[in-house]
Amino acid sequence: MLSDPLRKISSEDGRYAPEAFQFVFESLEPAVRLAGRDTLEAKERHVGGQELLVGMRAHAMTVFGPMAAHVWRSWGVKRTLDWGEIVFVLVNAGMLNRQETDSVEDFRDGFDFDEAFVEGYELKLPAEVLARPVSDGDSA
Repeated sequence: MLSDPLRKISSEDGRYAPEAFQFVFESLEPAVRLAGRDTLEAKERHVGGQELLVGMRAHAMTVFGPMAAHVWRSWGVKRTLDWGEIVFVLVNAGMLNRQETDSVEDFRDGFDFDEAFVEGYELKLPAEVLARPVSDGDSA
C-alpha cells in the first residue's frame, strides 16, 4: 500500500510514479538477503547501488515476471540509472540512508530491462503441477 509521503515525494519530483518509490522499499529486503547481509546488524546491512539493483531485479521477476520491464517503464523508469535517481530523491527526503561512497552513478548500466526480464525469463511451475500429455481418451 502506498503511503501519503511517497505520493507527495512522487508528485513533487514529477518524473516517476509513486509505485516506483514504493518498489525501492519492497526491494530492500531481497537485496540485503541476496548480498548475504540479512543476519547482520542494521548498520551493516547497507547495500550499494549494484546490490540494490540485483534485489530489484529478483523482486521484479517474482512479482511481475516477464512484464517487469513494461511495468517499470509505465512508472517512468526507463534505465537502471532512473532507480539511482529515485533512491537519491528518497535519501534527500530523509527516507533512506546513504554512505559517503554511495552515488547515483552506482546505478548506471546495471542491466538491460528486456534482456533481464523477457529474454532471461524462465517459467517456473509449482512442484505440484505435473505436466502430462492428454491422451485421446482424456477430456480437457
